[in-house]
Amino acid sequence: MRIDNRRFDQLRDIKISRNYIIHPYGSVLIESGNTKVICTANFEERVPYFLKGTGSGWITAEYSMLPGSTIKRKTRNSSRGKIDGRTQEIQRLIGRSLRSVVDMKAMGERALWIDCDVVQADGGTRTAAITGSFIAMVDAFYKLKAEGKIKKSPIKNYLSAISVGVTKEGNILDLCYKEDHNAIVDMNIVMTCDGKFIEIQGTGETDSFSRDELNKLLDLGEKGNKEIIEMEKEILEDVGGFQFEE
Repeated sequence: MRIDNRRFDQLRDIKISRNYIIHPYGSVLIESGNTKVICTANFEERVPYFLKGTGSGWITAEYSMLPGSTIKRKTRNSSRGKIDGRTQEIQRLIGRSLRSVVDMKAMGERALWIDCDVVQADGGTRTAAITGSFIAMVDAFYKLKAEGKIKKSPIKNYLSAISVGVTKEGNILDLCYKEDHNAIVDMNIVMTCDGKFIEIQGTGETDSFSRDELNKLLDLGEKGNKEIIEMEKEILEDVGGFQFEE
């Protein structure tokens, strides 16, 4: 058994609270074990300059960790006057992941801003942010459709993300912070409902890994993502105006 008595292939308990904040078009508090992330979705009726006049929309993300989210106080990026490399990497990952499952033409010439704020960090903040952002995005487009600003869902597929890793004990799914800190190999896997990969981020932290080990980690990540997507389907069942192609 693991630190928190889970099986090696078991997800942490996941709780998703929709419409968590009243002002955004979509908002979600996602809790994965002790990790908690607030994801909000807001529209802006303009696009970056390189898309002006194309009829295509854009999706971009911002990510931050609140000062009290970690054991040692996390300094705000605004205090530094710049965004650190890790934050930039995660923001780009979230944006790429969401754009991959959206028909940008169907959303019209507008931008969707996704903001992810980590309230409490215990590993897997970027993967939780992607899953939470997807659900917030679905609700945002549902409300946009209800306002008559789009005719149909621009969302083409379900989306989720999860971490996997190799420890001295073996391969594990959905790493908490202590497991991630001590992992031999650490990997984040972003997938769609039909089993396709959007992004695979894998690193040998203290040792290399073989093709066979990689395949086993991908299988483990696929198992976790399938379970999360089944949760998403159940959670979003009331949003009948958005039928995703599977």
